[in-house]
Amino acid sequence: MNSTKPPLHLYVADSSGTYGEEQMPENRFSAIGDALEAADRLSPVPESIAAELVEGKRYPSPEYDVQPVVIHIGEGIYREKLVISRPNVTFLGEDRERTVIVFGHGANEIEEDGEKRGTFRTASVRVDAPDFTAKHVTFQNDAGFGHTVGQAIALYVDGDRCFFEDCALLASQDTLFTAPLPLDPVKPNGKGPGEHKPRIRGRHLFYRCFLQGDVDFIFGSGTAYFEECTVFSKMPGDRRPPESPEEEAIYGYVTAASTHPGFPYGYVLHRCKLTGDCPKGTVYLGRPWKEYAKTVFIECELGEHIHPLGWHDWGKTHGNFYYGEYASTGPGASPETRAPFSHQLTEEEAREYTMDRVLEGWKPLGIGL
Repeated sequence: MNSTKPPLHLYVADSSGTYGEEQMPENRFSAIGDALEAADRLSPVPESIAAELVEGKRYPSPEYDVQPVVIHIGEGIYREKLVISRPNVTFLGEDRERTVIVFGHGANEIEEDGEKRGTFRTASVRVDAPDFTAKHVTFQNDAGFGHTVGQAIALYVDGDRCFFEDCALLASQDTLFTAPLPLDPVKPNGKGPGEHKPRIRGRHLFYRCFLQGDVDFIFGSGTAYFEECTVFSKMPGDRRPPESPEEEAIYGYVTAASTHPGFPYGYVLHRCKLTGDCPKGTVYLGRPWKEYAKTVFIECELGEHIHPLGWHDWGKTHGNFYYGEYASTGPGASPETRAPFSHQLTEEEAREYTMDRVLEGWKPLGIGL
C-alpha cells in the first residue's frame, strides 16, 4: 500500500487481558469489531472510495490513499463474526496459537426466513477490500463437521493483494474461500455476499500458514499462492463420506478450485507440507469445483494420506481443468500412478509458477522472498 497517511494503531484485548494499556483509552477495545467501527469513525474512508468498493472491485485494484489501520490483537479467544470493508487494514496478533478469532455458523442452519444459511454466509471473517494483511492470528469456524452442519468457512477473502503470514485457518468443509465467486448464473434469491456483483480477480498470498480441513477446504476462483505452508487433512470423525465408492473410503479433497477461464493462474502451492491424520491413500490433492480449475503443487512434501491417483475429475470435462505437480517428495508422491489427465511438470514448465509471475509482480514488504 502507498498511503501518504501514517497508520492508525488500535489495541484489542479480551476480558482476561489489558493489551495496549499504555495507549489512550479511546484506542483500546475488548472486541475486534469495536475496533473496526472505531477506525471508520476516527478515519472515515472517503465517500468516493467507499462507493466504488460497494459497486464492485477492479483488477488490479487501485492503491487507495486511505489511512492504514493496524489492529493489535492480544492473546485471547474472540468469538466474533467480522467483515473488513475498508482498504489498508492489518490484523496483528500476539501469537498464532493463542490469538483466535472464531465463530460457528454452518450452511445447513435454518435462518428466520426458513431457508438454509448457505455456504457463503457462514464465514467467521470476510475480507471485502484490497490490501488486507494478517499476521500471527488464527481464523476458525467451529460449527462442526461438514456432513453434520454443512460447509463452514473460517476465512472468506475477497480483495486484491491480501497477505497472510504465520496464520492458522481451522474448520472442516470449505475452510478457506478465495473469491471471486464462480461465473454461474445468479440464482433467484441467491444467498451470499458479492453474488450480484462482477466477478473480479484477486491475488492472495499465504506465507508459512497452517490450514486445516477435510473436504474442499481450499476452494474458490481467486489466484492464491501458498508458500511454505502446512496443510493438514483432518479426519472428519463423524462418518464415512457418502461420496465414497464401496471399495474405498475417501476422507477429503485438499483443493477445489473454480478458476475462471480468463484467469491465467488459480492455486499454486510451493514448498508446502501436506500432512494429516487420515488413513493412507484417502485424500485427493484436488478436484475441479468448476470446469476450468487450475491447481499446481511445486516441490511439496506429501504425506501417505494422499491418494495414489492424486487428482479427481468430479465428472468434469477433461482438457478444461489443469492439475500439475513438480518434484513432489514424501510417501504421497507417486508420479507413476497419478491420474492420466494430470501433468508432471518439467523444470522449464515449473518456472512458470514463480511467485513473481503468479502474483504479477506484487509481493508484500518484509517477507524476505
